[in-house]
Amino acid sequence: MSNQAAIQHLSAADPILGAVIARGRDIPPRPHEDLYLSLLRAIVSQQISTKAAAAIWKRFQGLFPPEGYPEPREVLTMDEDLIRTAGLSRQKVGYLKAIAEYNERGLLDYAHLSSLSEEAFTQHLTAIRGVGRWTAQMLQMFALDQPDVFSEGDLGVQNAMRKLYGLEETGRALQKRMLAIAESWRPYRSLACKYLWQSLDQGTQIPPTV
Repeated sequence: MSNQAAIQHLSAADPILGAVIARGRDIPPRPHEDLYLSLLRAIVSQQISTKAAAAIWKRFQGLFPPEGYPEPREVLTMDEDLIRTAGLSRQKVGYLKAIAEYNERGLLDYAHLSSLSEEAFTQHLTAIRGVGRWTAQMLQMFALDQPDVFSEGDLGVQNAMRKLYGLEETGRALQKRMLAIAESWRPYRSLACKYLWQSLDQGTQIPPTV
């Protein structure tokens, strides 16, 4: 289904979101990506700025000449201190090795994972040390380009919806209200989230984690 059908549905279902979309820039569909590589990048990007993440990722790729692709077996056998020279903490190196091990065990198969429900996918990925629900959702939205994922726990989505819908709740009460509002956005909640992120700052793109 094209984005045009999604935009028409979202605009008709929710005038507030429709106004955001009308003011925003087009968000084209993304090609499906390498889940293993996307997970590694997500871990590298955790809790640091976009600029710092890009610099560390470039140094990390530099450890794997000539193409810069961190083959799982190389990640698993590479000395931890060498990987840390890219600017990664010991904890994050452990997470990267856990992802590489998961991939080596055949547990990041694209065909299988893309067929799972959101909850099953989240459970599968959060079994990896260092991977949380938010990261799983970002992979579904971006690496898999799945259309109906809603990240009520994402700070950017929360801030955008507080501003647009005048929400004053916090914590679980806020997330409950957000989920109720987003119900009418089905089955295109992923695109709705992308426009919400875009609305926060017209110069800011969607989260760079994956």
